[in-house]
Amino acid sequence: MTRQRELIYRIVTAAPEHRTAEEIYDLAREQMPSLARGTVYRNLGLLVQAGQIRKLEMADAPARYDRERRPHPHLICQRCGRVEDLVMPEALLAPLEAGLPGPITGYELKLYHICPACRGARKDGAR
Repeated sequence: MTRQRELIYRIVTAAPEHRTAEEIYDLAREQMPSLARGTVYRNLGLLVQAGQIRKLEMADAPARYDRERRPHPHLICQRCGRVEDLVMPEALLAPLEAGLPGPITGYELKLYHICPACRGARKDGAR
């Protein structure tokens, strides 16, 4: 793995946030100022292709990158765009699989809400 790819991988996997490519680029440039934007995007694609990280496609927003590779649902704030991991008990998949011709091999579930911070800001008249 190249030094650039290792740095990008560490940035994605170091924190629970689901960062955008631009956020990853900004953080990577702090440690490697000569790093090109295209290098970050290319290496994110390679890391996704290799199954080392996941790419979360977002409606009307930039994609985000997830350190957790196993299938799991996400909770997304419709105001600020914050993305959080949710835990789905495996027992919930059994009734879904029962009606299918084979096992579920993966899924992508996004639930949308207004996060507590944004709800609080609205009450204060800030948003």
